[in-house]
Amino acid sequence: MPIGGEPTASGFGGNANTRNQEAAAIADEDVAQNAAIGRHGLPLIEQAAKAGHRVNILTHCNAGWLATVDWGTALAPIYRAHDAGIDLHVWVDETRPRNQGAALTAWELGRHGVAHTVVADNAGGHLMQHGDVDLVIVGTDRVTRNGDVANKIGTYLKALAARDNDVPFWVALPSTTIDWTVSDGIAEIPIEERDGSEVTDLTGRTASGEIATIRVVPTGSSAANPAFDVTPARLVTGMITERGRCAASAEGLRQLFPERA
Repeated sequence: MPIGGEPTASGFGGNANTRNQEAAAIADEDVAQNAAIGRHGLPLIEQAAKAGHRVNILTHCNAGWLATVDWGTALAPIYRAHDAGIDLHVWVDETRPRNQGAALTAWELGRHGVAHTVVADNAGGHLMQHGDVDLVIVGTDRVTRNGDVANKIGTYLKALAARDNDVPFWVALPSTTIDWTVSDGIAEIPIEERDGSEVTDLTGRTASGEIATIRVVPTGSSAANPAFDVTPARLVTGMITERGRCAASAEGLRQLFPERA
């Protein structure tokens, strides 16, 4: 039996008031962590702004306050910079096949008044080649103790393009995302394979505002749908955590979290 009371249908023990207090504490911790990520990531944007032109940032998937609480992870430094008066613009990857970037990140940025443009997932490399991206900031779902990063499918390709074009590639994360038991992300992190219909079908609003689903793949064609990929630490410029920034490496993470050494 769980400590604190009888088991419940939700799997938590204790009374409702205790559970509510615990939930509120978790939410408050999340807010504090993400606010700190924003503070530690802000100098990266401030440094890019010294070049004297609008700062262009590319992000992939949704890592804002719709995904966390209040700030988000990858978007926290962007909100901080915008609120500080820095002239910036965000390239928002559509993030196929679920379009979290086009549907969620773009909506968030618009609500906050941040200038942004939605682009096709494959446009990032082209933008980097032409000097239209100053830095990339993405979130992550899981990080190994050596700095490998598992994130939405397509993140790895952005990291490759960033490396080829000398564009800094930063990953924003709370320390709770780090899995200290895993060292090789490609070999040890299982990748979810989602239903192929997410690739073959598209759902959106018609010109009249109605929601409709259409098929964009020929009848009889199958589809594979890996939901995430792993970006090796060697392609990551660094990590932005609630304790500060560090290299994407075992040594870098241990410096920020010595209790995990």
